[in-house]
Parts: sequence; structure tokens; C-alpha cells
Amino acid sequence: MQSWVYGPPDRGCLAPTRLKLFHLIAATGVLTPPVITSKRELSSELGSSQTNMQCMSDQPARWSQATVYPDMWANPDDDPRNTEGPSPDGELATLQDFLTNYRMTLRMKCEGLDPEQLARRSVPPSTMSLLGLVRHLVEVERDWRNWISDGDPIPKLYGKKDADFDGAVAEQAEVDAAFSALEREQAATDAALAEHPDLGERLGKDRIAVRELMVHRIEEYARHCGHADLLRERTDGRVGQ
Repeated sequence: MQSWVYGPPDRGCLAPTRLKLFHLIAATGVLTPPVITSKRELSSELGSSQTNMQCMSDQPARWSQATVYPDMWANPDDDPRNTEGPSPDGELATLQDFLTNYRMTLRMKCEGLDPEQLARRSVPPSTMSLLGLVRHLVEVERDWRNWISDGDPIPKLYGKKDADFDGAVAEQAEVDAAFSALEREQAATDAALAEHPDLGERLGKDRIAVRELMVHRIEEYARHCGHADLLRERTDGRVGQ
């Protein structure tokens, strides 16, 4: 067999590597490959259709529905997070405003998808899916009430560890139940904390400050909105803040 000659990789989808070339050899029956130094020679030798196969991917094209600011998720008139007027007044109102916006962002990242897409684990090997994130935040909202309570802990809704992600199946009934549960648990946590407007007050067995819990809630949603960015982009290509 003749020796292989490799040029430096370029930005094309077919910068030759030993693995890619041997896959092409196996697919085409060319058992004694010639010396190949460029994409043009490889295309000529194995046929443009075989070369194009290496360029094919299941990765969707990136797109945005926004036209005014293409890096955003939606145009200002269609974005529920876009509010006119001054920013919230005071620390508590500011924290609540950030939390509200991140909650809305998570829901927006899920809009327009069917149950299969919502349950798709689109960034393997992670077991995360958009539906799994929704179910996970249901459990998190319930657990936050344990942080501020002196009583018996509220049990997990979905049971064993990782059941929030593992049980995220592509069924409309499961999707509806998950979003309904999230709305219910968010309202319950909000109501529990509304009884403690003093951000310096310490609650629960661990005496956590209300301020710390509020900041942690924002951090939790913000982190998972970042996950949702990737999951959604990998599902149908839609991007935007």
C-alpha cells in the first residue's frame, strides 16, 4: 500500500484524517488508496457524492426568529421580558424581577416544540433534555421550601434520584403535567417566601438568610437557562438570548 500524505487541516468539513479516509475506503471498496494531499484530489478519487457524505450532519442550521436584534430570542414587541419604564425599585423587587425573567426564559426555550423534541437528549452523553430541566426545577422548587421550614421535609415528586431527567418521556400528558407542576410549585415557593420580606431574616434548620436563598434561586434558573440554550439549539437550531 502506498504511503499517505496529509496536508494541514483547514476549515473545510473534510480535513483528511486517517480515520475518515479509511471509512471512505471501506464504503467505496477502494482498497489501495493513492497519495492524497487535498480535498480536490480526494473528491476526484472517491467521487463527489462520497465526499459530500462526510460533510453531512444531523446538526440543524442555526436560526433566530428575531429580526430587530438577531441575537435575541424574539422581537421586542413579542418578548414578554421586554418591559418599558424604570427598573424595579429596591433590592427585593430587583431579585424578584431577575427570577421572573429567567423563569420566562426557560419556558420560551421550550415553546414551539413537540413532546419528542422536548424529551430529546440532544447533547449526549448528558441525560438532560428540556423536559427533564422542567421536571428538575419542579423538584428544586419543592426542596427550597424545605430550606425555610422547621418541619418534616416535603418528599420528592418524582421519587428516586435522577428520576426527574430519566422519567422525561415523549408523551403529551407528561409534558402537560410537568409544566402544570412547575407553575404550581413556583407559586407555592413564592407564597412561602412572601411571608418573609426581610432579606436578612434567617430561616429553617440551617438558618439560611432569605437573601441567600433568593440569589440561589436566580443562579439555579440562570444556570439551567444556559443548558436550555444548548439543548434547544441542538434540537432545531433556534438561537437567541
